[in-house]
Amino acid sequence: MKKIIEWIKSESVLAISVLLAAISCFFVPPDAAYADYIDFKTISLLFSLMAVMAGFQSMFVFRRIGRVLLARTNNTVQLSAVTVMLCFFLSMFVTNDVALIAFVPFAVDLFTMCDRKKQLLVTVVLQTIAANLGSMFIPPGNPQNLYLYSVSGMGMAEFVSIMLPFTLLSFALLCVSLLFVKRESVALPKQEEVYPAISGKKLMLYILLFVVCLCAVLKLIPHYCALAAVAVCLLLFDRRIFARVDYGLLLTFGALFVLVGNLARIPAVYGFVSSLTDSYPFAVSVGASQIISNVPAALLISGFTEHYAEILKGVNIGGLGTIIASMASLISYKLYARSEGARKGRYVVVFTLFNAAFLAALCVFNMLLY
Repeated sequence: MKKIIEWIKSESVLAISVLLAAISCFFVPPDAAYADYIDFKTISLLFSLMAVMAGFQSMFVFRRIGRVLLARTNNTVQLSAVTVMLCFFLSMFVTNDVALIAFVPFAVDLFTMCDRKKQLLVTVVLQTIAANLGSMFIPPGNPQNLYLYSVSGMGMAEFVSIMLPFTLLSFALLCVSLLFVKRESVALPKQEEVYPAISGKKLMLYILLFVVCLCAVLKLIPHYCALAAVAVCLLLFDRRIFARVDYGLLLTFGALFVLVGNLARIPAVYGFVSSLTDSYPFAVSVGASQIISNVPAALLISGFTEHYAEILKGVNIGGLGTIIASMASLISYKLYARSEGARKGRYVVVFTLFNAAFLAALCVFNMLLY
């Protein structure tokens, strides 16, 4: 029982999704139509990208990049700026989760080595915001983007044109927010290479697989070709990566597909939710994200309206706000909370204040822009 409780705590979104999907099956008994619920394109692209990112992480590629960029920093503002912008720009390609998993512990180590732990809290908050906002720019940045890009049928140019103004404003807001980091001198100690040597062949393999995945995202090749390429290469050259894929996220998507499919077949529910989302797709997307997080919100709302551009903006901007609005935010909180001397209560307060400010600014910008 204890293990079950611990699993539910660690995979709360998955557990709730499975429970709700199971309940919905009582109202719409399983039949042949269930087969049409699952968007296998999204699932296969997610698996392929997560596997490739896990491969890069196994070689500490992102940490090595960060160390090179930090070589010339000499104060806490510069140190914070590098770690925050690494999350912002790399999250566009490696997902917000991966960016935070790679660079929050990196920031903790750096600020600890420099004896500047007081500036760490704000830095991690800004890293989290940066990863959530940078990842909205293109489809590979986060799961909800991949799903909406797939289900909407929009092209890359259209997708980028929708998200570019918000990405540029987010970058500007992050630059201004770095002023909240107190400027103090730092002297990064010279660090001997502690990472295992990189295999050139393995690095090239993952680079090629990443290009294949991007081609699938851009719809240049079928998604199942990317899935087959990744699966075969891992089986032949790096099987241990299979164990590093977040299967919980894939199962969460599957459960939510079943839930959305069943809700759409209940006339009373479909009529009410469809009317609400058709009238206020952006507001509903932002609001729902605050309660159930932005990935489930994207899947649920897209089942009741085809205002995909508004949903796309809403769930990405809606990743700001509460600490559960984006699962990536919980990841960075857990990573910070493990650090020595972590001020958890203060972190939540500072996180909420910064997120509320960013959320308000981007929502107002959306009103003015559209």
